[in-house]
Amino acid sequence: MKRLALWALTAILVASATPAAAHPAPFSYLDLHVGRGGVDVSLVAHIFDVSHDLHVEPQERLLDAAFLAQQSDAIAALLGSRLHLTADGVSLAPGPWSAAEALPDRQGIGIRTRFAFPHAPGVIALEAAMFPYDPAHQTFVNVYESETLTLQAILDIGKTRLEYYPGSRQGVFAVARRFTPAGFRHVLLGPDHLLFLLGLLLLGGSLRQLALVAAAFVAGNAAALTLTVLNLLHPPARIIEPAVALSIIYVGADNLMVRGGRDVRAWIALAFGVIHGFWFANGLREMDLPARALGWSLLSFDVGVEIAQVLVIVAVGSAVSAIRTRYETAGRRLAYAGSLVVIAGGAYWFIQRVFFPGGIV
Repeated sequence: MKRLALWALTAILVASATPAAAHPAPFSYLDLHVGRGGVDVSLVAHIFDVSHDLHVEPQERLLDAAFLAQQSDAIAALLGSRLHLTADGVSLAPGPWSAAEALPDRQGIGIRTRFAFPHAPGVIALEAAMFPYDPAHQTFVNVYESETLTLQAILDIGKTRLEYYPGSRQGVFAVARRFTPAGFRHVLLGPDHLLFLLGLLLLGGSLRQLALVAAAFVAGNAAALTLTVLNLLHPPARIIEPAVALSIIYVGADNLMVRGGRDVRAWIALAFGVIHGFWFANGLREMDLPARALGWSLLSFDVGVEIAQVLVIVAVGSAVSAIRTRYETAGRRLAYAGSLVVIAGGAYWFIQRVFFPGGIV
């Protein structure tokens, strides 16, 4: 009987309990229309969020036209302080905000303004943290040019900044200025890429042979670029990153096994170029670039990579060839020892990226 009474009491308590208040829709919607002379901005925020930050109760009061008119300036000041645009690094000041508009069907409030450009920019940066009190809040961003939707992205507590490259000459130049140096640095400061190049150059060779290796890498990158831009193939990072390490191991092992003048370094460089192209494309897709900027960024990055590779091939390749020509025994020892170092480096990165993706402590 006691157990039956306990179950009955529990059922009554559960039935009489009222659900805790919860955020019905932790989202804001931000539309940017990029045109000549500026950006027209339209923002829709949920009344739950606005009422929370303005201390309005109940929240439905914000849907009343008369009350909303009284709060319009406060809403503009609140939302405007959390939305910032820059053009080529220069802060833009918003024009007058429109009167707040009640959107009962969306349980939201709409407001608009315009950010004017002093000149046609190459890159527009948006920073928005609309309602920091709610860690789950997300802002859905749509960017339009000539009424065409060119970019969609989501901003949240972990990502509050978005960069947009317009489809203009200035936008193309801005992409090139950013990604060409990035490609150059990637080779000269990237140990995996340098080790791969070292493995290819340890056997020396004529200028023609080394140029063929470099050209094969370019062709591989171009193939990956085309497949990525056309959305035909997107290998995940968990496959691409270990594949980069395996290609380093392979080139070192091939150096130790080469016999009778066989030289497949151009084919290895071609394969590595494809893998490397997909690796970089995966990183770019995480940056929320417009499709056209994705293509230009890949091309610009490749230009930077090729400039750096030419420098490495000329400097290191010429030095290795000179050693092998003048000191044959020393050249063979250098190739043997260097290949072991290449294999060891590739094996370390493969183990790290497959079994310890968070890093080896």
